[in-house]
Amino acid sequence: MADNSIHKTAFRTRYGSYEYLVMPFGLTNAQATFQAEMNHVLRPLLDECVVVYLDDILIYTRDMKQHVEHLRRVFEILRRERFYVKLSKSEFALEKVQFLGHMVSAQGVHVDPKKIEAVRTWKTPENVKELQQFLGFANSYNRFVPQYAKLAAPLTNLLKKNTPYKWEPKHQEAVEQLKQALTSAPVLILPDPERDYVIEADASDQAVGAVLMQDQGNGLQPIAYLSKKLHGAELNYPIHDKEALAIVIAFKAWRCYLEGRRTTVYTDHCSLKYLKTQPNLSRRQVRWIDFLETHFHYDIVYKPGHKNKADALSRPAHVAAILIEGMNPLLKGLFTHGGTLLLKEYHDVLYAGHFDTNKTLTGIAKHYYWPHLAEDVQNFVTSCDTCQRMKSSKKKKAGLLEPLPVPQQAWQVVSLDFITGLPPTTSGHDAILVVIDKFSKMGHFIPTHTTARTEETAQLFVRYIISQHGIPTTLISDRDPKITSKIWKELMSLLGTKLAMSSAYHSQTDGQTEHLNQIVEQLLRAAYKDEISKWDLHLPVLEFAYNNATHAATGQTPFFLCYRRHPLTPQKPTTSATVQPAHDFITTMHQLWDRTHKRLLDIQQQQMRQADRHRNDHTITVGDQVLLDTRNLDISHLPSKLRPRFCGPFLVEAQPA
Repeated sequence: MADNSIHKTAFRTRYGSYEYLVMPFGLTNAQATFQAEMNHVLRPLLDECVVVYLDDILIYTRDMKQHVEHLRRVFEILRRERFYVKLSKSEFALEKVQFLGHMVSAQGVHVDPKKIEAVRTWKTPENVKELQQFLGFANSYNRFVPQYAKLAAPLTNLLKKNTPYKWEPKHQEAVEQLKQALTSAPVLILPDPERDYVIEADASDQAVGAVLMQDQGNGLQPIAYLSKKLHGAELNYPIHDKEALAIVIAFKAWRCYLEGRRTTVYTDHCSLKYLKTQPNLSRRQVRWIDFLETHFHYDIVYKPGHKNKADALSRPAHVAAILIEGMNPLLKGLFTHGGTLLLKEYHDVLYAGHFDTNKTLTGIAKHYYWPHLAEDVQNFVTSCDTCQRMKSSKKKKAGLLEPLPVPQQAWQVVSLDFITGLPPTTSGHDAILVVIDKFSKMGHFIPTHTTARTEETAQLFVRYIISQHGIPTTLISDRDPKITSKIWKELMSLLGTKLAMSSAYHSQTDGQTEHLNQIVEQLLRAAYKDEISKWDLHLPVLEFAYNNATHAATGQTPFFLCYRRHPLTPQKPTTSATVQPAHDFITTMHQLWDRTHKRLLDIQQQQMRQADRHRNDHTITVGDQVLLDTRNLDISHLPSKLRPRFCGPFLVEAQPA
């Protein structure tokens, strides 16, 4: 058992709890994992002299001398890999052997006599469940029975939805015919990969059928039978396409035999002789011909229906189907040399260093090669759990920029933040409450102190913002305790203002205020480097300087966008001003705001394009497993230089609306 899977096998008894240290049967993935391991261990001998299914190993050879040699090779592999064979369950030098419900011999494959006896003594099904069991057993041997679907049709009709289970003489007759067919089933020869194949295919209104045959010196003998019911749109195909579909289905079913060998296809539909040369083809026919021509060497020969063995296989109306779904386990690093796991040895161990793909690939390529080496190394390194947790991410950040909506007018949407860590003034102020309008970019710098309660901050907001500009529709802020408090939320609810919080540890959400904070700090450093204890007295002057400066985003000063005039300054020459009519003032004001809104949208699009160049359009969805950045987590018990960069994984359970 893998170390990280042992706890999953825990079970409780009256004597305590236990865990499996070796893999038992009965676990969900036990059979698939064991089969994959056996295939891996015996891979050098598979299809050369060995067939393996779980713990059944079949060794086949042409003579006794070869048989002994093959046995020796198998035993050496099993001993090296520490698999043990029980002598009492082993048989040697057999001319025919029972294997997976079949009897295999030099003559071919036929039904196991024990299974034939079970069919012969099977009692009459008395309900749907028993009928399903009988048909399931019989269907597992349908490749031995010509016209199987036709014989089973009365029974499969009983399994239709909303069909009452009423046993009639025709059903009993069908059971007896199936028993007779199974007890007298022909021997299917084993395919000879060095000889050419023959397919006889045919179609009816409801189904298609085919027979795979080969001449091994005693005339054409069957290798397998195939029949399939047509569904949906297939039922509406013209007869020409149904006959062609029978050929395509046969080649798909027996592709493992037919690729690389010449195949002759017999059909009772004369026009199919010209399938490859006819000038006008439908898109469906083009796809079929492309599939056949790409993978197979074949000739289509016309053969009248009464001489075609597949004709009967295509006639039944209903065919029972069994779906077998194979498992495709994820095997990481199972490339070996002398029993050594190469990818692990060249990446995971201490002296390998957990280096990147290029360094790992270079190290392996000096001594080894296998197909898709570079791809395997890349997949292994990028999925390395240790690298993902311990190394800083060099990938682009996930998620494209999603900007906030641009407001239509001034003081509709405002941002709020605090500048802290300032030296205390003689008035006791050591912080600044910064409020900025997202449309005009006008800002207010309000002195306060870090110990101010939520009520005091609310009073400042009302005195300096609401009293001068009205109630905003939206307030954007980080997750400061004052803003997340119940009192502040109740105030915003009473005012009808939507409170929009930035994501935790993501100051970019309110990047505008963060940028303004830097500007305010620069102004303070430049203007009052010698009077650091009185900086709060000069904040109104700095606020005026900022609001009277042209903003790069709007192309106007915040003061002008709010009041449609520039303030008087000592440098501004005195001129005789004319008063603009009220109607004209309102019109020009709206025109100014419209131009500003369009300019802000253009600037926003430029910022999106610039930001998205360094980001990936990757969406995390519910059910994903993610690692969490540890920079903002309290894991102080670990040295900062050696702590993991990421922890987890964690399951995504919900997404923000």
